[in-house]
Amino acid sequence: MQPPAFWWRPATDAGLMAGLLAPLAHIYATAAARRLRRAPWHAPVPVLCCGNIGVGGAGKTPLVMDLARRTISRGRRPAFLSRGYGGRAPAGTRVDPNHHTARDVGDEPLLLARIASCYVGADRSISARRALADGADCLLMDDGFQNPTLHQDLALVVVDGTVGFGNGRVLPAGPLREPVATGLARAGGVVIMGHDQQGIAASLPDGLPCFAATLQPDTQSVPRNQPIIAFAGIGRPAKFFEGLAQSGIRPASCLAFPDHHAYTAAEQAELHGLAVQAGACLVTTQKDEVRLNAAMRTEVRTVGLQLAWANPAMPERILDLWLGTTQR
Repeated sequence: MQPPAFWWRPATDAGLMAGLLAPLAHIYATAAARRLRRAPWHAPVPVLCCGNIGVGGAGKTPLVMDLARRTISRGRRPAFLSRGYGGRAPAGTRVDPNHHTARDVGDEPLLLARIASCYVGADRSISARRALADGADCLLMDDGFQNPTLHQDLALVVVDGTVGFGNGRVLPAGPLREPVATGLARAGGVVIMGHDQQGIAASLPDGLPCFAATLQPDTQSVPRNQPIIAFAGIGRPAKFFEGLAQSGIRPASCLAFPDHHAYTAAEQAELHGLAVQAGACLVTTQKDEVRLNAAMRTEVRTVGLQLAWANPAMPERILDLWLGTTQR
């Protein structure tokens, strides 16, 4: 199920439905604020969270992957902490890409574990303790900005420059997990992904560091001499399809699925059948690829994302802010 269109309209044009849902949004915001009052566990190493105020894909996972690689190049031993959305593994499980599937640990952790050790679970403090026991000297949270279980030495709010904060309303009246002002008050910086079409940078509080980056699809594996059927079950599938078009690839068909969608055998067989019938190549995202069965993975071409910073000094400043937050 895709988010309703009124979530992404300007606040002045959000429509009747957003207004009708306002009482529920107030209840949600109150509950979220109460949850955040819980005292978190303080890890003895620096903790960086890359999260967001709204729902949907903003580019958090590519961001933490980029920062982890840079951290490793500094000689540090980072570990990822992820919720493991949709997985069934117990809290604190260390992800093994050779053993676990997306049904066990979720999709993002399988990608993260290719770079550094990754631990899953809603309670990040449990995962943090396990990571420390395994030798990590700094921790990277992929999402979890509203998670109260682990203290965040530095929190970066990641915002999609195309849609910004949507209509500015809290769930279910809008796409926000909490009011913008509340979230930014806890943030140590904002990362705007893509062109800032919503004037986000200009609206930020004075003194709040603002960084900018873009995500470029890596389409080297996609053939140019046959039809393409693209499919994606991510936060905003349209972004994936638009990225392909901007790279000169115009799929014959674009199929959108819900975020973190668990593809059934029947759905995968249907995708295979569509490709055979059209003589087409199936193209999808890295997150979707890890949710496919082994046979299907051999049939698809995967498009990854390359993160490009507006200024090469930006990620280094983030690392300095994060790793220098405490004297260890």
